[in-house]
Amino acid sequence: MQGKGVIKFFAVVLTLVCLYQLSFTWVAHKVERDAETYAKGDTAKVKAYLDSVAELPAYPVFGHTYQYCLDRELALGLDLKGGMNVTMQLSLNELVRTLSNNNPDPAFNQALANATNDTKTSQSDYITLFVNEYEKLAPNGKLAAIFATKDNAAHLKFNASNSEVEKYLKDEADAAVKQSYTVLSTRIDQFGVTQPNISLESNTNRILIELPGVKDPERVQKLLSGSAKLEFYQTYEIQDVYPMLANVDNLLSAKTKAAAKDSTKIAAAATTTTDAKKDTTKKGALALLNKVQSNAAKDTSLAKSKLTASHPLFSILTPPTYQDQTGQQQLRPGPVVGWAMQKDTAKVNTYLHSKDVVASLPRNIKFAWSVKPMEKSKVFELYALKLAGADNGPVISGDVITDAQNDVDQKGNPEVRMVMNSQGAEKWRAVTAEAAQGKKAIAIVLDDNVYSAPAVQNEISGGVSSISGNFKVEDTKDLANVLKAGRLLVPAHIVGKDVVGPSLGAESINAGLLSCLMGLLVVLVFMIAYYNRAGTVAVVAVVINIFFLMGVLTSLRAVLTLPGIAGIVLTLGIAVDANVLIYERVREELALGKSVRIAVADGFKHALSSILDSQISTFLTGVILFVFGSGPIQGFATTLMIGIVTSLFCSLLISRLIFEWMIEKGWDIKFSNPWSSHTFKNANFAFVKKRARFYIFSGTFIIAGLISMFTQGFNYGVDFQGGRTYTIAFPNKNATVEDARAAVEGVLGHGTEVKTLGTNKINITTNYLIEDNSTSADTKVENTLIEALSKKAVTKITAKDILAQQKVQATIADGLKKSAIWTVIFAIIVISAYILIRFRRWQYSLAAMIATAHDALMVLSFYSLFKNILPFLDIDQAFIAAILTVIGYSINDTVVVFDRIREFLRLHHAKTDDQKEVINNAINNTLSRTVITALTVLFVLIVLFVFGGDVLRGFSFSLLIGVCFGTYSSICVATPVIVDFGKNDLR
Repeated sequence: MQGKGVIKFFAVVLTLVCLYQLSFTWVAHKVERDAETYAKGDTAKVKAYLDSVAELPAYPVFGHTYQYCLDRELALGLDLKGGMNVTMQLSLNELVRTLSNNNPDPAFNQALANATNDTKTSQSDYITLFVNEYEKLAPNGKLAAIFATKDNAAHLKFNASNSEVEKYLKDEADAAVKQSYTVLSTRIDQFGVTQPNISLESNTNRILIELPGVKDPERVQKLLSGSAKLEFYQTYEIQDVYPMLANVDNLLSAKTKAAAKDSTKIAAAATTTTDAKKDTTKKGALALLNKVQSNAAKDTSLAKSKLTASHPLFSILTPPTYQDQTGQQQLRPGPVVGWAMQKDTAKVNTYLHSKDVVASLPRNIKFAWSVKPMEKSKVFELYALKLAGADNGPVISGDVITDAQNDVDQKGNPEVRMVMNSQGAEKWRAVTAEAAQGKKAIAIVLDDNVYSAPAVQNEISGGVSSISGNFKVEDTKDLANVLKAGRLLVPAHIVGKDVVGPSLGAESINAGLLSCLMGLLVVLVFMIAYYNRAGTVAVVAVVINIFFLMGVLTSLRAVLTLPGIAGIVLTLGIAVDANVLIYERVREELALGKSVRIAVADGFKHALSSILDSQISTFLTGVILFVFGSGPIQGFATTLMIGIVTSLFCSLLISRLIFEWMIEKGWDIKFSNPWSSHTFKNANFAFVKKRARFYIFSGTFIIAGLISMFTQGFNYGVDFQGGRTYTIAFPNKNATVEDARAAVEGVLGHGTEVKTLGTNKINITTNYLIEDNSTSADTKVENTLIEALSKKAVTKITAKDILAQQKVQATIADGLKKSAIWTVIFAIIVISAYILIRFRRWQYSLAAMIATAHDALMVLSFYSLFKNILPFLDIDQAFIAAILTVIGYSINDTVVVFDRIREFLRLHHAKTDDQKEVINNAINNTLSRTVITALTVLFVLIVLFVFGGDVLRGFSFSLLIGVCFGTYSSICVATPVIVDFGKNDLR
């Protein structure tokens, strides 16, 4: 074997890298265990402990902080950790109305209504549908007359064509989605969620948000659904505000002391007034500042307790300072009046909004936190905003902005260029003229959080401003999107929601781990039982493969979901396939009388082509799944693709190294046990001759399935039909599906489905109020469900008994159906094209296409025919992932058979050789590999079906029957097609 040194070096490096990447998870978990030990069950103390050590070194040798390790640990998806998954969709109908200034034109409004209805059945984007509808209703109508204004003259002329207006609207729609993305990104930071994820769904106006571990889904829904509120505020300088904060600190201290002495509130207030006056001078303020910081530096529990008692506010809110030439602390100029750790911001808010404190502060002051923490910390800045005008609010609202773009100044530094309309320009000139006198800042506030507070250098007239600072390019893009968000008050509606409770997440983790361990055990036992000592090498390679797979997943910051665990379990089966191909080839070489060393070398060489073709075809399926799938499906695809790559490395290289080492040591390597040495050795089944029987069986089953599809259809999951699904664990274990169905029947309307989920849980799916986009609709449906079930003692539940809930609007469901169909078709075409390139005969490509379509139709037929017999046969996104995986597996199996057919046709190419007989011999020759691989994968899938938990039962079953159909089709369908279409054109 050449290049052993390079392979060993690469294997060692990969091992070290994977160990390093996985170590972040171990370190983070150790700190969390320490926190739980310290807190003794108090969740508030756990959070406080973790916040306090977030920026302290936690990683031995390297000195990484806990926060650094937490950001790099193996992330768990919602189905494993619990939390909330939200799909937001921007209302393009409202966007177009806003851009038209609510134009009353009848054709315009009718076109909007028609386009909204068309989105339920069409794959085209909303803007295209709207323009098409408008041109139908008003053939001579000019859209420019509706949308062109003085404010957008730079982008749209008054004489623009309808196609130019369409482009303008699409650009605005894209910009609006990005603006909403930026706004929502800033909002999710308020939930205190570890490792949140927000992403744009390509080519749609949807935004996907994952919030693992979120505790209050209703609050999340309300906060995410509101329109963006952008405002500009004048600001106070810290020198003006610090005496006020000192007064507040004294007030709180006096109340604490008064409470401790059990004195009256009147005495406390009197004491406060006296103490507060002592520190309102600049000298007194600085003296107090130095005293507080001196006490804060004493790192003892007693000192901290005394500091908290004597200075409640300043113990958690630190005024920003700098050290002057004399070594004294001075207040840092600017609108930032305090720094506080994230964990303390709520406490500061409580202090500043208490009744007594509000009464002691001027009416025209408002405090607001920075939208993000300071760089590389969990410290937030507190700004002092000046309220102005009769309404006591901002000086300018965000709706005056007509455009904002990220740009660079003359020196090449990133900046933001902001343009206002004429009304805003006049106000802005007056505001900046006043602020420029003292070089004061104007705060840009989004949803009551300060995004930026640039200092004004000069009066700005004309309405065009440049905002510069210590910006990165990404910062200017975000700020530009924030500024434009104030102009388009278009809400993003929640059209999909998935809430998973922590108890269900913990159950999923246990089920996933158990299925992985059981799958590994099954592979280990089977491979050793069938291949003797060589089977042990395969097991070692599989274990190393899983280690590399987990390390790579962690390094890529991939999120591990339950379908991802299914991908790992499936990888166990697929990984063995390469070893089976190699071992069967080695056994053939040994049967020819070759030595073990030569047989191993030739076995690896001859199996390489089949291994690469089969694994590449499966990898292509993973790519298609990743591109067209979303959420958990992408997690499954990611795991599958990485697993294929690591499997190839371990099966072809690591296994070879182990064999070379064993041969050098003189070990007796056996590739079979006595009972398995002659399995399928002299197989001579007449597959080609009996192909008509296979055609009849498949045709009959598929025709029956098609009839069933058109008559009784499928059991569609909520993501394919729209509605809400609730997973309920009834406290009364005697509750049955019939009890639950009787309780909700007639209350939640027609179309409500009740099904069992495992042994002790029930799924209830309903489309009740699914078209209601208000934030109260979800609460109303949930309350109605609980009320209906609670009328009988046997089905009585509370909100805590709802383990998970999912919501999908009908428009998304329709889109998912169409997308799923096209994805499957695209997968079949791509894989057939690959076969055509590799085998250079259209007959092989046609056979592959027919076989993969056959497998998909067989599975669909099964799901329709048995829909009322097996309750877990739901058609959903996970099912589509299973169908595509089955296609990948089927083509994997088919390619191996094709490869052997091609090899035999080259060896037996004489005119006297019967092509059909040669092909039949090739099938029988590879039968051992086909059956052993199928059995290995089936064993693993059975383990996944039994031990993988309720959520994966339908998914694993579809894979289970799919592998059976795929194995059958590679021998009994694909090959006969080659025979019937090939004639004499295959040699």
